[in-house]
Amino acid sequence: MCGRYVIISTPEAIRALFRYGEQPNFPPRYNVAPTQPIPIVRLVDGRRSLTLMRWGLLPSWVKDPKTFPLLINARGESVLEKPAFRNAVRRRRCLIPTDGFYEWQAGGKAGGPKRPFFVCAKKDDDGNAAPLAFAGLWETWTGPNGEELDTAAIITTSANRTLSAIHDRMPVFVPPEAFDLWLDCANVEADVAAVLIRPTDDNLLEAYEVGTAVNRVANDAAALIAPMTAAAPVPAQAAEQAPVKKEKPKKAKEPNGQASLF
Repeated sequence: MCGRYVIISTPEAIRALFRYGEQPNFPPRYNVAPTQPIPIVRLVDGRRSLTLMRWGLLPSWVKDPKTFPLLINARGESVLEKPAFRNAVRRRRCLIPTDGFYEWQAGGKAGGPKRPFFVCAKKDDDGNAAPLAFAGLWETWTGPNGEELDTAAIITTSANRTLSAIHDRMPVFVPPEAFDLWLDCANVEADVAAVLIRPTDDNLLEAYEVGTAVNRVANDAAALIAPMTAAAPVPAQAAEQAPVKKEKPKKAKEPNGQASLF
């Protein structure tokens, strides 16, 4: 499951990894949430291109978005067959730049509050972690009046040993050497690309507990990813709310005024 994530590397570092032609300038985001615009990388005329799409995939065949659930994740085990995703996985695969994501551990038998953890690439000796790439899918929905909405979802799989104690699901990560395999929908069949839909190597990631301020979408500051023992206070106007509940399908809706990525 992936319901919140982070993108904080510099635009130069992200561009160097994904090698797209655009030169965007965007601020760090510490709490990217569903329905917000997110950057995705796809192939356009054979070249990698960065663009913004709403997080929450809407299949092209949907008649009324208000009655359709918000699909922020696509289960990798069924993505080749499920009607909502099977066309996208064949023709519209993408990469989603990230520096990590949040996951909530259940409160145990006593039913206590869920505990948020931050998951990112293992840090080097200087304390730096490289950006990563979620495996994603995208679709363009066209409304009855010709309006268009570009949307995307993150593919998930079973958790590896590093994360299984926190949650049973995790996002699929695509290594840089496999970017072309995943993106080239014209020449790589979906069942071939699907070999990348698997838990990532146990040595790639690290996870640690963070404060519950991340539960509130309005909070977006570096303090959110500070380890629990060193978590800095969040500004007063960004108070904590109750721990998030397990996400259930939601009705799709237009962006609701949450801060945009760019």
